[in-house]
Amino acid sequence: MGDGRVEWIHVAPAAGRPMESRERVRAMPGLGLEGDRYALGTTRPTIRATGDRDLTLIEGEVMDDLARMGLALEPGATRRNLTTRGIRLNELVGRRFRIGSLECVGVRLAEPCTYMQQRVEKPVLEPLVHRAGLRALIRTDGEIAVGDPIVDLVEVEPVPAGPAETTAAAGL
Repeated sequence: MGDGRVEWIHVAPAAGRPMESRERVRAMPGLGLEGDRYALGTTRPTIRATGDRDLTLIEGEVMDDLARMGLALEPGATRRNLTTRGIRLNELVGRRFRIGSLECVGVRLAEPCTYMQQRVEKPVLEPLVHRAGLRALIRTDGEIAVGDPIVDLVEVEPVPAGPAETTAAAGL
């Protein structure tokens, strides 16, 4: 799989609120997507403190696999901001990539959690291990639209240390 595209865009105005579909959305470095809980600061403080989820993505192909297993989910049900098609997101960890004109960097996998499973009311934890998507940082201000290309920039960028790693490195 090479370059991909954006298939769906979703935001939720607050933690626990339903995801809302968008055709396009403004993306802001260090904040996330306009109208989303992370950019609005309406999610749990422990989640905001990780600083690694300006943007979350999941592969449409993974959603197709779930449907073939009898675990079909509506777009946005995984609570990821973008559903993609045609690009392997796991390969973008530690790499720079472009969505339309927007530049991002993959930080780490977005593993499934019990909260997701409770929300969808289906046994999706095991089938989504190492396949539940990507957490990314937004590097440039811009807009994302359905249909935008996603291109791996083929440059490895060091992944920023999280708060725990920074504290340990400082000897605190």
